[in-house]
Amino acid sequence: MKLKIAIQKSGRLSEDSIILFKECGISFNNGGGKLKAEATNFPIEILYLRDDDIPQYVADGVADLGIVGENVFLEKNKDVTLTKRLGFGKCRMSLALPKAINYRNIGDFNGLNIATSYPVILKDFLIKNNINAEVHEISGSVEIAPSIGLSDAIFDIVSSGSTLLTNGLKEVHAVINSEAILIENKKLCQEKQAILNSLLFRINAVKKAKNNKYILLNAPNYKIDKIISIIPGMKSPTILPLATEGWSSIHSVVNENDFWEIIENLKANGAQGILVIPIEKMIL
Repeated sequence: MKLKIAIQKSGRLSEDSIILFKECGISFNNGGGKLKAEATNFPIEILYLRDDDIPQYVADGVADLGIVGENVFLEKNKDVTLTKRLGFGKCRMSLALPKAINYRNIGDFNGLNIATSYPVILKDFLIKNNINAEVHEISGSVEIAPSIGLSDAIFDIVSSGSTLLTNGLKEVHAVINSEAILIENKKLCQEKQAILNSLLFRINAVKKAKNNKYILLNAPNYKIDKIISIIPGMKSPTILPLATEGWSSIHSVVNENDFWEIIENLKANGAQGILVIPIEKMIL
């Protein structure tokens, strides 16, 4: 029995999805124009589909799982389960106006015509904020809508914001943050659920490793207690005596988000010879 996973056949999440599987130790032919590929060392089959179609295929059971942007998940609003946030493909969905307009607050959108490819998300936001605006659904290049007189404003995906600037627009209000997510059919059989659990175990190990660094340092013994309080590790740091009397080597794990602050604190408390090493997998 194989678990069928739908991913984008092209687009911003396609390559990162394939990289994730490879980091999980899963080998397969990446398609080469084909619509599906079977893993050679793990019971999954990859289906290459249009991004917008993935939630429907998962809801219908054609695919057991899917990797899509959270924005697509919310827009399509299909009866599927959000199983895991994957941490790549991050962006935000924002309202934007022509640069010449003096924006004050969200109330400025009252009475405006807003162009978007995501009418469900936008309408829900407008209702929740008591904004009376006209939603104009279009596909393709939403950014050009104000310049050709099709709308007063737009609601779209924003990554760097450079596309907005190129089209004479400015981002004025972020509505939601989005990233790649794993979605799941609600009626997986027991055998497929077991495969999913094994896959999630691998994904968690990979994602945990990316968020942490392995750190090695030398410290005088009288500073060990202080340094341990700075880097407690997963359970506790490893401490090994050095050949030089009165010194020890301390090994631990630090979170990427706190990395530089911790390094500075360690240096200030006598740590020397600090080495930082990437972690490939991290099993807790």
